[in-house]
Amino acid sequence: MTEKILALKISVNSYAGTRNGVPRLLDLLACSDAHGTFYFSMGPDNSGKTLKRIFTQKGYLNNLLRSGATSGNNLIALLYGTLLPAPMIAESFPDILKSVESAGHQVGIHSWDHVKWEDYLPWFPKHLTAMELGRAAARFEDIFGYRAVTTAAPGGVISLDSLEVQDAMGLDFCCDSSGTEPFYPVMSGRRFRTLQIPTTLPTALEIIRTGSVMANNLHEFYWNNMKEGLNVLSISPEQEGNPLLDSFARLMNKLRGEGIRVISMAEAAAGIISAPASELFMGEIPGRTGKVAIQGSRVP
Repeated sequence: MTEKILALKISVNSYAGTRNGVPRLLDLLACSDAHGTFYFSMGPDNSGKTLKRIFTQKGYLNNLLRSGATSGNNLIALLYGTLLPAPMIAESFPDILKSVESAGHQVGIHSWDHVKWEDYLPWFPKHLTAMELGRAAARFEDIFGYRAVTTAAPGGVISLDSLEVQDAMGLDFCCDSSGTEPFYPVMSGRRFRTLQIPTTLPTALEIIRTGSVMANNLHEFYWNNMKEGLNVLSISPEQEGNPLLDSFARLMNKLRGEGIRVISMAEAAAGIISAPASELFMGEIPGRTGKVAIQGSRVP
């Protein structure tokens, strides 16, 4: 029997998530002897600009309310980039970013401007796509002293240009998509060189929004839906490091008790001997608003 392994993709989206959620996750992962890859948003937090999605994405308001984003201190974040200036994330917390690496986790790039990428990437000219990733890469290198080797697209939003820019960056792998197995992407007939390691399990918010599982039973859902071999779970400090912290702790405790290794995406990539080429397209998945990158069928 092949052992079950869980790789953690940790998308850090915001100023508050970096400041508050990342340290909480570091403490929990240390207690669980678990590792992950933290993908950091490196530039401004324009969370307030997401409110326009209420008018452009069906179901966004309902998902916003169910996520807890409109409660307590989260309301302040919904003013960033609108009534309040957009705070700079990595520039504000370089010590937190460095503490992640010091704790033995991998670090990578999520974005420069998370909201701008997620909302407007399909309309970017190529030079703007390159500039967004380039600015994030430059700030990353300023903080860590070396070049980033992995990226994860905000909101799972990709384009032909973004895949081409990733190839040009010489990355080891990317984690932009949802799917079933590591693959080399083929989009609109074009083949790309950078390995994709997709998320294989639904996120906590996707599960909760469908109404099938409550937060206190998420650990059981994940345990029952993990396959033999590599499983990839995407979490965030804004959720698993805040309102879903207890739920995530139950999952980590269960996995540790069952002897399941929780590893970084780099460790997962190191175990991949070969991977097929597969279609990559933008489509819809339950519990999400808007379209995301999805792995399709294998390509000969």
